[in-house]
Amino acid sequence: MNNIAQPRTLTEVQAYAIGEWKSISVELRPTEDRTGSGDIQPTFLRRHFNYINKDKFVGTISLFGDNYGQIPLMEFEFKGALVWGEAHPIADGAWKIDYILNEGFGVTPQSPQVAEMLNQNLPEGMTPFEANVQKDILGKAFPMFNIEEGQITSDHDLIYFKNGMLFMGAKHVNGTPFDTPERRPHQLQIPLERV
Repeated sequence: MNNIAQPRTLTEVQAYAIGEWKSISVELRPTEDRTGSGDIQPTFLRRHFNYINKDKFVGTISLFGDNYGQIPLMEFEFKGALVWGEAHPIADGAWKIDYILNEGFGVTPQSPQVAEMLNQNLPEGMTPFEANVQKDILGKAFPMFNIEEGQITSDHDLIYFKNGMLFMGAKHVNGTPFDTPERRPHQLQIPLERV
């Protein structure tokens, strides 16, 4: 399957995706301010996705405080199910895909300052964050991320391959997440390369 120049059918795309993919370099994306101010914040990050099979994935997003990834801030590890949808109109061979975070939602602050920030207004009963220690918040209330108790979060995205590169959906210019089917992206983001 790796010899297919551009997988197009759903079966081809599902098979071609299997394996690990990573950012080419540090990426810049707009992010909605979590305080509700309406401000758009620049976010510097790297992505690493492992499609274990057509039904399961592990994704890691590493956030940085600078353009070149030299100041690590926080890491998120997402584990869960893949739900494949219909063809996406952005390009021939693009498909709708939902990432269901139902197996793990790990958060690792990478400095004491970030741990302190995460510890502000912790939900009752949650132990404090520590620098460089992953905490799984799956199913736990976490107001800073707009997550309610028992909520399983999802990303309603797209997937497309071209010239051996993996494209997901571009973030909305206003920074809103892909947390509902109506917010599914309509454009392509900077691609990932196969590891």
